Amino acid sequence: MKITWYGHSAFRIEAGNARILIDPFLSGNPTWNGGWEGPAEGITHVLLTHGHSDHVGDALDILKKTGAMLVANAEICTYFSDKGIEKVNPGNHGGTVDCGGFTTTFVNALHSSSLTQEGGANVYLGNPLGLVLHFPDDKTLYHMGDTDIFGDMALIQELHQPQIGIVPIGDRFTMGGAVAALACRRYFSFETVIPCHYGTFPLLDQTADKFVKGLKGTEIKVVVPERGSPVEL
Repeated sequence: MKITWYGHSAFRIEAGNARILIDPFLSGNPTWNGGWEGPAEGITHVLLTHGHSDHVGDALDILKKTGAMLVANAEICTYFSDKGIEKVNPGNHGGTVDCGGFTTTFVNALHSSSLTQEGGANVYLGNPLGLVLHFPDDKTLYHMGDTDIFGDMALIQELHQPQIGIVPIGDRFTMGGAVAALACRRYFSFETVIPCHYGTFPLLDQTADKFVKGLKGTEIKVVVPERGSPVEL
């Protein structure tokens, strides 16, 4: 599996024949200056954890350009369908959908979800989600979305045994690094974790230091990638 981080919560996942973008906040991302065209090259799927603009990002343009499948909650899929996107694959908490080459299971996340329109009106876009990706010939990946720690993370581990975790650590709008490390230690048996949702804006923690420190001495490998540089796991 090849994973590329583009800052904030935006990731490209390459596994088997799948080319996946998760939360493609690219052209508006102050820590990524490369636009969305490169990250979206050859994309087969766009997955969204929730409806905030710093996660939806360039999804509409990417979907129109590539014809990729949108995988998200029902409200987000309806919103994009109304804007002309035909290939949508909706779900909600507890459900699993076949994405062709892999499956996505929708799990809990403690956050909110809406999109501010031109003029300032907010559109409700369903409940936030975490995403568990199962591949037939590769490792299971869990993108937590934006969330705090919660006890039912133990059930996610029991049901799915994810080996790779993508974990928000920036504080204020998600759990901070120390709490995120506690979540990984207490509830999961990850082989590898990748921190995200930090360093993008001044309100967020600027480094992954607290997260790395919180996992020191464990068997969990912490990978802090450079933006735009793929890592093989």
